[in-house]
Amino acid sequence: MKTKQFWYPLPQRLIAQHPSEKRGDDRMMVLHRDTGMLEHRKVSDFPEYITANDLLVVNDTKVFPARLLGTWSDSPGAVEILMVSPATDADSLEARGDRGGEVLSWRVMIGSGRPAREGQVAVFGPQKELRVELVKKVGGGMWTCAFVSERPLNELLDEFGHTPVPPYVHREGTREEEMADRERYQTIYAKHVGSVAAPTAGLHFTPEIFAALDAKGVQRVAVTLHVGPGTFRPVKVDDIEDHEMDFEAFAVPQETADAINACKARGGRVFCVGSTSVRTLETVAARERGPEDPLVVGGSGASNIFIYPPYQFKVCDCMLTNFHLPQSTLLMMTSALAGRERMLCAYAMAVRADYRFFSYGDCMLIV
Repeated sequence: MKTKQFWYPLPQRLIAQHPSEKRGDDRMMVLHRDTGMLEHRKVSDFPEYITANDLLVVNDTKVFPARLLGTWSDSPGAVEILMVSPATDADSLEARGDRGGEVLSWRVMIGSGRPAREGQVAVFGPQKELRVELVKKVGGGMWTCAFVSERPLNELLDEFGHTPVPPYVHREGTREEEMADRERYQTIYAKHVGSVAAPTAGLHFTPEIFAALDAKGVQRVAVTLHVGPGTFRPVKVDDIEDHEMDFEAFAVPQETADAINACKARGGRVFCVGSTSVRTLETVAARERGPEDPLVVGGSGASNIFIYPPYQFKVCDCMLTNFHLPQSTLLMMTSALAGRERMLCAYAMAVRADYRFFSYGDCMLIV
């Protein structure tokens, strides 16, 4: 298929710059896969569409203040670093040395008007408490860096790190904005630190919605997939089959696997909250197994699965998801679940109805 087949016109005014005033107040378009019927509802109506026979799967990853703004140690030139993931053991060995203090090795993305080179040092914090030395350039435009500080890195990130909101969300850099993003660019069930982007479909859930689901007897389980910057990487090839996804670390607890297998066995539906939950479960379900083996087995690993039409889903039956960028891998995934033409028609309706798009916007329930 061609990438251009997933384009749609989107007015800039519909790209949400801030979350709704109250979590859970967003609109929810409901798309029925079998008929194509659309409903315009609220997120608070979500419990009406799921039963005690079904299963809800969320991604419990936690976003951390991974964006750092500082300067080079030998000039006033500005530098921005996005921490992506801890480096491998081999890279960590290269990053160690007699630097003093705590030394941690991370893979990062670097933004600066000055070309980056090995041995350069950037400094961050009001008192330049954190030094970051560029150790080695690695694939995908990333660098392995040595993070050196006298205090624990997580304390410093809490003090002057920035929440890595997406590039289409514009910020003035005030502390008030930062604290607001730290609360709202995070699900209420976030548990395992490691993401540089939120699993945004989960941002809509509130304790009240979960209480309503509990009252109906709906079981809720979690997977963990740490979302990387690749989630925003555009598809630049003409044929979507030529696009390669970035690897992202995931974990599926055995209790989650058991719950999914039991749900499938009783004829229930698996409701996945967001594309990250879908990718995690479809990855583990795609592993080789014998005829008597369960559909899903607990475990961990890294996934770069790319889901696009005419992919046949093995686990996901229903999906709660936000509205995604034109020609994005996320739009291609939802098109695989609901059909490309049907999805683009729903997006055209969302534009006409002034739905709010992307990470801080409204959502769609595909049932």
